[in-house]
Amino acid sequence: MKYDIIVLGSGPGGYVTAIRASQLGFKVAVIEKENLGGICLNWGCIPTKALLKSAQVFDYLKHASDYGLTIKEYDKDFNAVISRSRGVADGMSKGVQFLMKKNKIDVIEGAGKIKPGKKVDVDNNGTVTEFTADHIIIATGARSRELPNLPQDGKKVIGYRQAMSLPDQPKSMIVVGSGAIGVEFAHFYNSMGTDVTIVEFLPNIVPLEDEEVSKQMERSMKKAGVKIMTNASVEKVDTSGNGVKATVKTAKGEEILEADILLSAVGIKSNIENIGLEEVGIATDRDKILVNDFYQTNIPGYYAIGDVVPGPALAHVASAEGITCVEKIAGLHVDKIDYGNIPGCTYATPEIASVGLTEKQAKEKGYELKIGKFPFSASGKAKASGAADGFVKVIFDAKYGEWLGCHMIGAGVTDMIAEAVVARKLETTGHEIIKSIHPHPTMSEAIMEAAAAAYDEVIHL
Repeated sequence: MKYDIIVLGSGPGGYVTAIRASQLGFKVAVIEKENLGGICLNWGCIPTKALLKSAQVFDYLKHASDYGLTIKEYDKDFNAVISRSRGVADGMSKGVQFLMKKNKIDVIEGAGKIKPGKKVDVDNNGTVTEFTADHIIIATGARSRELPNLPQDGKKVIGYRQAMSLPDQPKSMIVVGSGAIGVEFAHFYNSMGTDVTIVEFLPNIVPLEDEEVSKQMERSMKKAGVKIMTNASVEKVDTSGNGVKATVKTAKGEEILEADILLSAVGIKSNIENIGLEEVGIATDRDKILVNDFYQTNIPGYYAIGDVVPGPALAHVASAEGITCVEKIAGLHVDKIDYGNIPGCTYATPEIASVGLTEKQAKEKGYELKIGKFPFSASGKAKASGAADGFVKVIFDAKYGEWLGCHMIGAGVTDMIAEAVVARKLETTGHEIIKSIHPHPTMSEAIMEAAAAAYDEVIHL
């Protein structure tokens, strides 16, 4: 079977790439060995948000009296919460199936392996079929990274996939790593009533964020009952007993933590093994496929996008890379992606959203800065909503007014960050944000207030 484009993998990089290619008139096939939608729809972005929504509703019930409401009896059904999450994921995967049919994209089930000559072998339960294409796009994604001292057995030492489908709620859990995955699961299980301890190797949790955001997140999580150990590393784990014993090294020495389950959230590993890269001669470096600005590998006709290439391992980045890749193949005028303007979001409580440079990064680059902060404790909407934790922090270049960075922590900020992304894309200045009328009362007006604070014009603080 001959195609114009074959996409290997159907995650948010792969299936979006396939749809855009079909829109551009290409004959397209997608190869998928498991579920359409990949990890994001089935075991990542979407089902985790369903779990976090259940946690949010449960937190509302626990704090109903704060809103003048009396609820005498309430409880959780952990298995029902997990079941709802799986149902949401299944529904989204079926939605991708519909999109494949709508766009006349062939879905080829099985494990794909690329070959020289722009060919792909697909193994479906032992039956191997060869396909050819003018262009082959690798979008095989990533999986939970395993460290030598933290081998995952899927039962007592688990990755994010098992954390979404545990048969029973653990009474206690150790979470190793405090990036988005670690913090989101720590929040979920803590909200459900599990005793949670986070172990982070670096000095701050959510270490990629602006330092003030990291410190606020630590305060908020400790207030909610999560134990946090920073500057700490898990040296070894013992799973011989009923639960897990983790030996943790800190500045004070070693101590042993005991829990029912340990969740390893120390990053991801690109899925680049056993897909034929070596046979074709495609160049890799440090677990990533090397590509140019338009995702071409060193071998003509072969491309790669998403978690398997250098850059942020985020669903929206993979989608954008795939669209850019096929539009370039189609001969359209395409600008390369600006990786300095990629938003990042963490969906715990409070939420975190950020784009651009942190204060530290901006100073290291030599900018003279104007920095504005507006706390949600001064926001009428936040106070009325019972969500006064957090703030918006904006960073501008003092000389030209360029918006260098925006960092938010608070309720709903993941839905607010797009304003900063679009404004930065359009080269909007701080004064233009101040003079753009924001609706009141809303959480989003905190962006305008923070910009005003940077220029000593803030009204409500």
